Amino acid sequence: MKKFSFSASGLIFSWIFILLACSNQQVSPINVDAAGIALKGYDPVAYFTLGRPLKGQKEFHHEWANATWLFSDSEHLQLFRQDPEKYVPQYGGY
Repeated sequence: MKKFSFSASGLIFSWIFILLACSNQQVSPINVDAAGIALKGYDPVAYFTLGRPLKGQKEFHHEWANATWLFSDSEHLQLFRQDPEKYVPQYGGY
């Protein structure tokens, strides 16, 4: 029966290969779900105006930074459109 042994250089080469393969994948600057929805569908403006999370509605949506943002009402949608960077979570929501 053959024994398998790993050399240090073989392990290093394997790790380099894995890291290079992973580095080719682009990560969105905004944390989105599979459908491209940011913040799991929560209204980003509600955190500032109401001080609590509130689910957004699909009829009040806006595309920004390769993500779809949902809002609870048209007022929050307009506030976001005027200054999105004011309401976007730090580090893209990651």
